[in-house]
Amino acid sequence: MLNKEAAEIQISSKKQMIAMRNRVIHGYGKIDDDIIWGTVVRHLPLLREEVKGLPGE
Repeated sequence: MLNKEAAEIQISSKKQMIAMRNRVIHGYGKIDDDIIWGTVVRHLPLLREEVKGLPGE
C-alpha cells in the first residue's frame, strides 16, 4: 500500500520498511529483538521528521 498507492510520498527508506514489515508479519525466520530495536533507534528519528513534512501531518 505505501509503495503502490502513495508513490508520490517521499520516505527515504520506504522499500526497507516494506521489506522489514514483510519479514515480521510473515515470520521469515526468527525475528531478532536486537535487530528490531537497532532499526528503531537508527531509523525512527529520520522517519519521524519525514512524516512531519507530509501534507496534512
